[in-house]
Amino acid sequence: MSKLPVAYKFLDLSDYGRPSARWIASSLKDTWVTPIHITSWFVVSGFLAIACILLQFYAAAAFFLILKSILDAADGELSRLKNTPSYIGRYYDSIADIILNFFFFLAFWHITDGKIGYMLLAFIGVQLQGTLYNYYYVILRNTVNGDQTSRIFEDVAPIAMKGEKQSTVNKFYKVYDLLYISFDKTIYYLDRNAMNSDPFPRWFMTMLSTFGLGFQLLIMAIMLALHLEAYVIPFFIGYSSLILVFVAIRKIILRIS
Repeated sequence: MSKLPVAYKFLDLSDYGRPSARWIASSLKDTWVTPIHITSWFVVSGFLAIACILLQFYAAAAFFLILKSILDAADGELSRLKNTPSYIGRYYDSIADIILNFFFFLAFWHITDGKIGYMLLAFIGVQLQGTLYNYYYVILRNTVNGDQTSRIFEDVAPIAMKGEKQSTVNKFYKVYDLLYISFDKTIYYLDRNAMNSDPFPRWFMTMLSTFGLGFQLLIMAIMLALHLEAYVIPFFIGYSSLILVFVAIRKIILRIS
């Protein structure tokens, strides 16, 4: 099931793992495996990638980074196939992502013996990239009556869905909010009127999808495979400058209706 109506679908460059994710989800549809299990599997894959980076097994690290990206898509696919939407699952996924991203960059810092400040700057940049992509993507989905599991503003804990305990949803939300609130507020401050815009065109969303986590992991994997690990942190610092470019395009070219 697509998150967008056919007329608004775009080429998502960060979603290259979707075909494999759908195959995994389809294979597990009638089993005991839940989306939460798959999220846990991508956490394991992420930490295996980190271990391989530290041990300088770069080809293996690249493999586990790509596998993590595929499994990251598979949990949502399985949730839709089993018709088991879950706020707990969505927050667990997001919490795992940001923690893994931090340790990915910590691993790159360790093997390149760079400055910790640059590592933190790259991490913050990557999180702001992903936040901008998600911000515009969720706005688009809400504007055109697409999937609305994600909310534009995560300012209060949502009402638990069927099969969830409200107390557990509240706890996951608090952790999510603690980890993401600064990034969410930064992006909202940069473009608070985005939700009043006409639906974003497909070319814009395709360009913006290079800020998606899947594409970020693909870049890391390629650079590792090419033994360019020393350039990962500088690349993401520089690439983050495009955040302002995309916001400017939205404000100047894609004017508010």
